[in-house]
Amino acid sequence: MLKLSLEAIEIVDAIARHGSFAAAAERLCKVPSTISYAVSKLETQLGLALFVRNGPRVTLTPAGQEMLKEGRWLLAAARQLESRMRQISTGFEAELRLVHDSLIPTSAFNPDICAFEDLNCGTRLRIGSEALTGTWEMLREGRADLIIAAGEGPPGGGYKAVAVGSLDFAFCVTATHPLVGLQRLLTRNDLLEHTAIVVGDGARSSADRTVGLLLGQRRITVPSMQAKIAAQAAGLGHGFLPRACVRADLEQGVLVELQVEEPRPPETFWLAWSTERMGEALKWWVQRLDRPLLPGILPF
Repeated sequence: MLKLSLEAIEIVDAIARHGSFAAAAERLCKVPSTISYAVSKLETQLGLALFVRNGPRVTLTPAGQEMLKEGRWLLAAARQLESRMRQISTGFEAELRLVHDSLIPTSAFNPDICAFEDLNCGTRLRIGSEALTGTWEMLREGRADLIIAAGEGPPGGGYKAVAVGSLDFAFCVTATHPLVGLQRLLTRNDLLEHTAIVVGDGARSSADRTVGLLLGQRRITVPSMQAKIAAQAAGLGHGFLPRACVRADLEQGVLVELQVEEPRPPETFWLAWSTERMGEALKWWVQRLDRPLLPGILPF
């Protein structure tokens, strides 16, 4: 009997992607002890170690890396087979994977999620968030069926994209930041003298994309827009923030907007989806989200 199962590969994959048993457990909606037991059992059955433990953080061994090379293809093939079988019988996919740019909070889609759940169509909904190029990469590599992404998409075919709006930005710091004391239009040199807070690009294989960062700029890189807002509110640095996301902080004085010589232009957002497999769930979401206004995004 085979010692490897698709469930075991999925667990190892989740741990490798998210860096710890606890993070994988949260992603897979399981308790950490279940994840730990499953990995220990698999390693015992195979007679080899799949992970190097370093406290709560774990990394793949060479054997684990080799297993995932083919294992991820098996997972993708199994999901596609399951989805095709379900589509043949009902027209609805087994799973619909929606990934949005981290500039948009997941809560913005709550009304859409509720409406979709009311369909009771049996399609599992998986929602993820990525930064910058990482969102487009998810679609290109077949790890997302539908995305809401910022910036231009990658070259090549296999997907369709429509612009759904744009997001306005404000240059923000705390009231006690040294830049506030200048009381004038801020120049490039002014900004270079102080630390910028930037969101790290979520792309794994594509070239990183940076926005609003000057060459040679001292920076702190954070994993999401929410983390960037929190860091700037804590006085750790400066940077451009989505006006819709920090409106309350600006009104309450937690953040202060300053004028700069080189403002960041509005960011265009795209609704994009794979054209290879258009099941009923994907059609529903495309129609639902292809509208002039998304929460927090300005219409054209």
